[in-house]
Amino acid sequence: LKLRAISFSNNSSYLPPLRCPAIAHFEPHDGSPECYLIHGGRTPNNELSSSLYMLSVDSRGCNRKVTLCCQEKELVGDVPSARYGHTLSVIHSRGKTACILFGGRSYMPPTERTTENWNSVVDCPPQIFLIDLEFGCCTAHTLPELTDGQSFHVALAREDCVYFLGGHILSSDCRPLRLIRLRVELLLGSPVLTCTVLNEGLTITSAIVAPVGYHEYIVFGGYQSETQKRMECTYIGLDDVGVHMEPREPPQWTSEVTHSRTWFGGSLGKGSALIAIPSEGNPAPPDAYHFYQVNFQKEQDGEASTQGCSQESTDFEDSAPLEDSEELYFGREPHELEYSSDGERDTYNEEDEEDESQTGYWIKCCLACQVDPNTWEPYYSTELTRPAMIFCSRGEGGHWVHAQCMELPESL
Repeated sequence: LKLRAISFSNNSSYLPPLRCPAIAHFEPHDGSPECYLIHGGRTPNNELSSSLYMLSVDSRGCNRKVTLCCQEKELVGDVPSARYGHTLSVIHSRGKTACILFGGRSYMPPTERTTENWNSVVDCPPQIFLIDLEFGCCTAHTLPELTDGQSFHVALAREDCVYFLGGHILSSDCRPLRLIRLRVELLLGSPVLTCTVLNEGLTITSAIVAPVGYHEYIVFGGYQSETQKRMECTYIGLDDVGVHMEPREPPQWTSEVTHSRTWFGGSLGKGSALIAIPSEGNPAPPDAYHFYQVNFQKEQDGEASTQGCSQESTDFEDSAPLEDSEELYFGREPHELEYSSDGERDTYNEEDEEDESQTGYWIKCCLACQVDPNTWEPYYSTELTRPAMIFCSRGEGGHWVHAQCMELPESL
């Protein structure tokens, strides 16, 4: 397992490190490129984000060098409040495309916060937010079938339907065994939303979803209670009739996976997933995480089967830290993968090194800047591995400036 740093284009918006955001994969459609939609999440300061980002590939060079472009989408109308632990899904109806946002948690309203419960969180109201990706228009819809907010559930979309599976309700501290089917018809006037609650779901939170076919998934991982991981696997298929769920034989988990208290991960695409197990011990071991890759393959008769292909990796050289959020995977063409293996052709190339003075928007600053990124030390608590940046609109097109150079107080 190799984690490689990826640069952002100069016109990118700043994407903060986010925990538990909602992520949706937007496939190429009507000339629109492949991208990922990222909404909400918790920042390193435990603040909640309400921004929607669109992450796409800006350019692909040789030797696996990838430049991403991150653009913040301006939202208007009934804008969803800042939250985390929610889901974002892309639907297609009558030739139109929209996003469905549901669930999540946020801090208590300011009028209800006291010194004792200042950091307490509550489930967001059980509203369905419909987001027009072209214009950024948001509309909130309240359905009588949805009486409780929920978080850390799974959302699977097919055409004009979204299925919400599992999740946790904070007010009653339960993981209801239910399945919610939401159908959205994007008519010329107002959209029509139809909700059906089925009592035949899964008791699961923070699950990992690995696609194994066309609208076919394996759901595994997560938790079935506050202190117990869910070790089973479930096959889920979506078709014109509805949703089909069947238990599947789980992989042969290693002892480290079985006895760990927490685990997280995400899909790697094409029936593969990555699991991370935090290292435990006193004193803390030098390797922060153990990684395992799980492959779900199809048999000849078309029936899905799971094969445990757990590979531990402790190679953290030149690796970026991982957050416990879903993984992003951009597909690559066969000719681009020709030299991406670990074979004899995977040798060092000086051109692989990033020229941060040209591609790193966190390095560009004013002429009077005295901050040396090579010897920089954190000045604000928000600075993790780079100097904090703000965007100055002065001049043609604006530019990025180190926050220290603007002499701004940390609160601002």
